[in-house]
Amino acid sequence: MAETQTPTFLQRVLYAYGRRLPDSMRDWVAADLSGPGAIRRHMIRYAIPPALILGPLWLLPASLYVHLEMTVPIYFWALVMGFVLNKVWRRHRLAQHGLDPNLVDAINREKNARIHDDYARRYGARPEEARWQSNSSPF
Repeated sequence: MAETQTPTFLQRVLYAYGRRLPDSMRDWVAADLSGPGAIRRHMIRYAIPPALILGPLWLLPASLYVHLEMTVPIYFWALVMGFVLNKVWRRHRLAQHGLDPNLVDAINREKNARIHDDYARRYGARPEEARWQSNSSPF
């Protein structure tokens, strides 16, 4: 059984901000972008750049109120946008690595499999023409 390759520290940093990893690490990428904790990892990665950009504003001479007023609204909206677009971004990253973008919903499908099975048992299988609706992609 082949061991899953993991990226080095430098590869992880470059990967976190858009670089493609080698094909030998596809299993790791799939687990990173669609496994447990994927949203948490995404949010941590995308909380760092705005903090680095806004951090120097705290070096300016001003009161705590002014510092908070300058940085918190921008940082808050950066985090909100990171959260709202997390699924779109993770789909893009999966496609970038040659993986199925629908892996993003794998955990949700596993979690709700019982509900879907119960629906199919009660009302019959969903028609094939409704298959396109099973994709949560906004595009």
